[in-house]
Amino acid sequence: MPNNSYSVFESSIDKTNLILKDIEQAYGWPKERRNQSYAALRTVLHLLRDRLPVQESAHFAAQLPTLVRGVYFEGWDPSVVPIKLNREEFLYEVRAGFPFDVEGGPATVVNTVLNALRRHVTQGEWDDVKSSMPKDLTTIMP
Repeated sequence: MPNNSYSVFESSIDKTNLILKDIEQAYGWPKERRNQSYAALRTVLHLLRDRLPVQESAHFAAQLPTLVRGVYFEGWDPSVVPIKLNREEFLYEVRAGFPFDVEGGPATVVNTVLNALRRHVTQGEWDDVKSSMPKDLTTIMP
């Protein structure tokens, strides 16, 4: 009997590395800065998750690679979401969770991470996520 669970995990690791590599390439970072690409991914994932309604958050997460889905749900308390954050508050929280200086600041971090994630969900799901966000936040979303 083939060990399918191993291939599922390998596939998830490969997809997660592609997401992290997309973030690194957008900034011109070498792989040695993987901790920064992970910090950007984790920060944006958690803020997006906490801003979305529970059902939409679950639908979005279902399309993420297994490993990224674990990061997404880490520490999640669905009883307190969605947390209402306007654009400035959202970007403030990005800066607090991602304390590295990057060109373009927190708005660029959000756009870069979401661009990398967008490749792993269907267009319909992406449209649903975007329509669940307040208009002032959609301006920084791809």
